[in-house]
Amino acid sequence: MAKEKEAGKQVKTKRPTPLKRDLQNEKRRLRNKSFKSSVRTAVRAFEESLPKGDAAIVQKNLSTIYSLMDKGVKQGVFTINKASRTKMRLAARAAAK
Repeated sequence: MAKEKEAGKQVKTKRPTPLKRDLQNEKRRLRNKSFKSSVRTAVRAFEESLPKGDAAIVQKNLSTIYSLMDKGVKQGVFTINKASRTKMRLAARAAAK
């Protein structure tokens, strides 16, 4: 009778907690890596738009970076101090041009 029940159902084995932690950490690491890469790409686009001198494009790129940094803080990718420092430095560069 027990064999009949097992044949009908797939038995899920328990995964040890440290292995599950490793899997979760790897997924988070890859997600964070991808997010940080998109932030760096946005910063690069901002820096490339500075010499051109078009204020609308610079402001658009700056607001994109603000949005990404705020989302990063909310997700736990960045600390609030790092986000504030980055936004302040980029705003100062935009004001200088």
